[in-house]
Amino acid sequence: MPLELVTVPCLADNYAYLIHDADTGQTAVIDAPEPGPILGALNAHQWRLTDILITHHHDDHIQGVDTLRAQTGAMVLGAAADTHRLPRLDLALDEASSFSVGREFARVIAVPGHTIGHIAFHFPESRLLFTADSLMAGGCGRLFEGIAQQMHNSLQKLAALPPDTLVCSGHEYTASNLRFAATLEPDNPKLISRSAEVAASRARGQPTVPVPLQVELDTNPYLRVHLPAIKAAVGLPDADDVTVFAEIRARKDKF
Repeated sequence: MPLELVTVPCLADNYAYLIHDADTGQTAVIDAPEPGPILGALNAHQWRLTDILITHHHDDHIQGVDTLRAQTGAMVLGAAADTHRLPRLDLALDEASSFSVGREFARVIAVPGHTIGHIAFHFPESRLLFTADSLMAGGCGRLFEGIAQQMHNSLQKLAALPPDTLVCSGHEYTASNLRFAATLEPDNPKLISRSAEVAASRARGQPTVPVPLQVELDTNPYLRVHLPAIKAAVGLPDADDVTVFAEIRARKDKF
């Protein structure tokens, strides 16, 4: 059976995610922006937290870790490269690492760019990908520590996964990301349709994540920098993909 997924809104616009293996009873949370909503979701489902998976060191993704560990005894897993600035890790991970939640093994993917030590978690059998602030719904994270080449390479790794993979990103930024995307592809019918769906979801107070990777491939400009239409839209018809990516990211920073 695939892992059961629960999206947990936290803080003003963050998301944590619970994944649960019904066969073993094991439950993991991906990122811990604040403990209250996560504990509430665990209680609502009568699940016991066994693992805390950390994508990167920013406070809005880790500040609930110590409380959750103290109250549940869960193990904490995160990037070996960021051990010095993460909560105490029980298991330090890199791309060669293997671990499981219940019966399903996870793949660790290094995705530097937003931060140098950022990692993503891929659960192939359940078709789940936890990207936090690397690949985001309709966009990507700001380059706080990395450079354009790193983030582009990271996104290319994620774009190569099966298109029916569900992308579980870390923030409710989708509407603003798609408004920016529309400045580059105003006539993209799939982007127009997605923007309308997102507006309707937000009007109902519903999250706009997770989303199938195929939708990102069809509408997310950072995954489309190889297309002649995108290159032309930023006035760089003959530029390489990384140069176009850098230009789009710089424009979004000022949008």
